[in-house]
Amino acid sequence: MAKKRILSISKNQLGRLPNYVHHLQALRAVGIEKVTAPQVARDLNLNVELVKKDFALVAKRQGTPRSGRDISELITDMYDFLEYSQHDKAILIGVGSLGKALLHYRGFDDYGFNIVAAFDVDSALIGSKVDGIPIYNLDDLEKVQSEHRSQIAIITVPAKEAQKVATRLISANIAAIWNFAPAHLKVPSRIIVQDENMASSLAIISHRLKEKQRAKK
Repeated sequence: MAKKRILSISKNQLGRLPNYVHHLQALRAVGIEKVTAPQVARDLNLNVELVKKDFALVAKRQGTPRSGRDISELITDMYDFLEYSQHDKAILIGVGSLGKALLHYRGFDDYGFNIVAAFDVDSALIGSKVDGIPIYNLDDLEKVQSEHRSQIAIITVPAKEAQKVATRLISANIAAIWNFAPAHLKVPSRIIVQDENMASSLAIISHRLKEKQRAKK
């Protein structure tokens, strides 16, 4: 049932839900029990009608216009909708600075995401652990993956190595790739790819900053 509901949601809506969860958790942490869509819209600088539609899509219970929705119930509904309780196994390839930062980040656990193994070619790293996550030789990728049967792979290797790694991952039955390498991956249509392009993000923030500076002059 939950999977069918997720298919009906837009990419933008899906991207907003984790932000709602984080914000609602912060409100609950300071003792707030109820919240309305207009309050969340103001806090997150979003259109109120958009927030109402998002809440209506995922909430199993109706709120009231004056008191709003129960925050704990709304968080639970969002967790159920996003299937955070069903943890997805992931592997990471490339234990450089970015790879290590992702391995150190423990917040993934809250979102049903569990990195179970990492791979690198650096002999100084192979056999060690980062926050309890073992680092294997990249040569052992297929063997280790056959044991874990992870669905998701995180690529944090240099751009020139990204396609080669992606091809091996696909052969090892990875279904989705979270790609942090600045490279366009050529993969079969059945493979899900989410690119995190930091250069694009930097260009956007730099452009917006310059626009704001020009507007002040």
